[in-house]
Amino acid sequence: MNTENNIQPYSKTIVRLLKGTVERNSNVWDTIITYQTEIHEYISIIGLELIVKKDAGFAFVKQVEMEDGTTLNLVSRRQIGFETSIVLVVLRQILEEFDSNPIETQSFEKFITNTEVKDEVELFLPEKYNKVKFLKELDSYINKAEELGFLKEIEKRENETRYQIHRIIREKITLDDLQEFKNKLQEYVESV
Repeated sequence: MNTENNIQPYSKTIVRLLKGTVERNSNVWDTIITYQTEIHEYISIIGLELIVKKDAGFAFVKQVEMEDGTTLNLVSRRQIGFETSIVLVVLRQILEEFDSNPIETQSFEKFITNTEVKDEVELFLPEKYNKVKFLKELDSYINKAEELGFLKEIEKRENETRYQIHRIIREKITLDDLQEFKNKLQEYVESV
């Protein structure tokens, strides 16, 4: 059996999508746009869905959730610590505020510095939360957000790093997730 005959013009693109988010400047972006229907049909067989955000300039695959709430576990899920979750929730909230502010809508991209992230996170944390330890290690949580693809480093100067908040955060953290996390954080603080 010659499996080489089964290789499609979009096969490499599917492999790239399985590895992570594909952005507009990727060498496989045009293939995603051209073969969007074919890719969607192909990966749906294994319980995946192709999500293409042309306006935002990225695409990714997402697991289809079955009726019982389970998935086939094809796409690796990464455990995100509580502290990194706080950073991600703050970034998501910042992006939501940016998108809903008519003055700032002249730009599609939201940029933020590590200092601004720290300031926002500090405002986000409830009073009873142990801020000292958290703020001491905050740079590592910001780095984790970058590793996960939610921040892109744009520029680095001495003690200041400028990032772009990647719009995929809107797909990964919904407004419902945002509210649920805030409620859980409040419950946690009240229990301490």
